[in-house]
Amino acid sequence: MPNGEKAAGAAAAPAIRDVPVDWEALEDAFENNAPEVHSYLHLGTGEVLRVVDGIADPEMHARIAVDSSYLRVDPVSSREQYRWMERFILMLEEGELRDKLTQAIDGKGAFRRFKDVLMTYAAERERWFAFRSERLRVFMEAWLGAHALRPVPRPLFPAASPEVAKAVAAAAGPASEPVLDPAARRARAMETLRRQLREVTEGLGLRDLEKVVAFAEFVKSRRAARGVAHPHEHDHDHEHPDEAEPHAERPESEHQAEP
Repeated sequence: MPNGEKAAGAAAAPAIRDVPVDWEALEDAFENNAPEVHSYLHLGTGEVLRVVDGIADPEMHARIAVDSSYLRVDPVSSREQYRWMERFILMLEEGELRDKLTQAIDGKGAFRRFKDVLMTYAAERERWFAFRSERLRVFMEAWLGAHALRPVPRPLFPAASPEVAKAVAAAAGPASEPVLDPAARRARAMETLRRQLREVTEGLGLRDLEKVVAFAEFVKSRRAARGVAHPHEHDHDHEHPDEAEPHAERPESEHQAEP
């Protein structure tokens, strides 16, 4: 290649850009491949914006498309995430749990059944969260590198994007009420949500309450496992919807509807 062409190619290489990545939010975006969910990374704040078809403003996609501050996140395919479950099962010792998980991932509903089985095995559930976080981290770092983005630590109190600020303000109460800083707004929003949760659970019966407690323990264990995998990241209080089904992984005959 002539020297002139080499120089032109070097000049065309994109400059590396620092982004204060919110690892946990980005992890959820990479994991959730539901077709109606679209995630975008804000290159200035590192926050992840999630747009859900049928719920978000129909014009939001158009506004984001012309905003160079946002980069669309390409989630990990359900086929690849299915392989992670297979690899995790092979890491287990032969026995009851390994047999149950092998049976659980056979056919439609594999992701849901896999998580249901692990609900009663706390130690292995946390081990699974750590394993999955490691795999997601590899994908995220490769994706960032492909877009010439270099992750850097986020500030202690990052400036919220307009969408996040609006949601926090709505949960915190009227704008006329004094709020000193982002930490205070976050505390107010969390207290409002806890109060709403108490009001909702007051009308539930015993069995429904048991399900709520079990799910809360599941989320708590999930966050604890992530804390081990990413000890320097900040906490975020959200949970993503269930993953898409692994239709493409097994032969068609093995994906018949469950009886």
